Amino acid sequence: MISESSSFVKGVVLGGAFCMLVTLLGHIKVGHGTKAHHHEHHHIQAPNKEDVLNLSEGERMELSKSIRVYCIILVKPKDLGHWAAVKETWSKHCDKVEFYSSENVKVFESVALNTNDMWVMMRKAYKITYERYKDEFSWFFLAYPTTFAIIENLKYFLLKKDPSQPFYIGHTMKSGDLEYVDGEGGIVLSIESLRRFSRVLEDSDKCPEQGGMIWKLAEDKQLAICLKYTGVFAENAEDSEGKDVFNTKSVGALIKEAMSTHPQQVVDGCCSDMAITFSGLAPNHMHVMMYGVYRLRPYGHTYNDALVFLPPPGSDND
Repeated sequence: MISESSSFVKGVVLGGAFCMLVTLLGHIKVGHGTKAHHHEHHHIQAPNKEDVLNLSEGERMELSKSIRVYCIILVKPKDLGHWAAVKETWSKHCDKVEFYSSENVKVFESVALNTNDMWVMMRKAYKITYERYKDEFSWFFLAYPTTFAIIENLKYFLLKKDPSQPFYIGHTMKSGDLEYVDGEGGIVLSIESLRRFSRVLEDSDKCPEQGGMIWKLAEDKQLAICLKYTGVFAENAEDSEGKDVFNTKSVGALIKEAMSTHPQQVVDGCCSDMAITFSGLAPNHMHVMMYGVYRLRPYGHTYNDALVFLPPPGSDND
């Protein structure tokens, strides 16, 4: 369940995470991105509460059922601890999740891609996903095993977005003239973007499987280059106040930054109420996040959510 103002989400996420920060500060792992930059690319925002309240009850129910997210998690054998944590925590909230691994791993079920190259892994995962699920899902979320995602917030963000349009969404960065979505914060493609990407994969001139001979670009940059040839461009996801919702750092790292830069407004200076992802989390931190986001409840408080995102049938999510 998700509230359009999401004061609850902010409170429990930051409250629980702050306790984690105090006890485990020395162990917090910081992601590779930064929280706020000025970019020239498009900025798209989540709906505000008026957008939802103006919908009829029938429209709300239809929307809550129609937004279905397929999750792709790229993993390697070295990621077993994170793999297990993602499997046990937030990924249960995807409408369907599959782990795409560099090789077959007996302890967990996965789609073996038989390559250790992250760009090749990403290409193959997207290709398989399109072939198998192009008629079943409209939104596709790709994440690394160090990412924690709040899928209900993602669905809320996508509420009024048309998947037949070429959306390529996340935390955008710039490298020279290239604007791309940082994979650390997770990558969202609409079915139209995935369709275009699946086509350009066949063009080795525009979207080669191997990078340059002198240096090799990271897989998230390679993806942006290929999508650019199809007319799909990176878009930075923000809440209605202009704050990033895909984060390339952990909650603890963001709180630590806010304590330094906004000591009188740590909460407002840290994170969006509608945050969708955090990155750089250790496995035990993911379980702490699950407790704060989905389990901790202040007795006597009610949350009048305009929309309810029900879990997938048969799901054992929290």
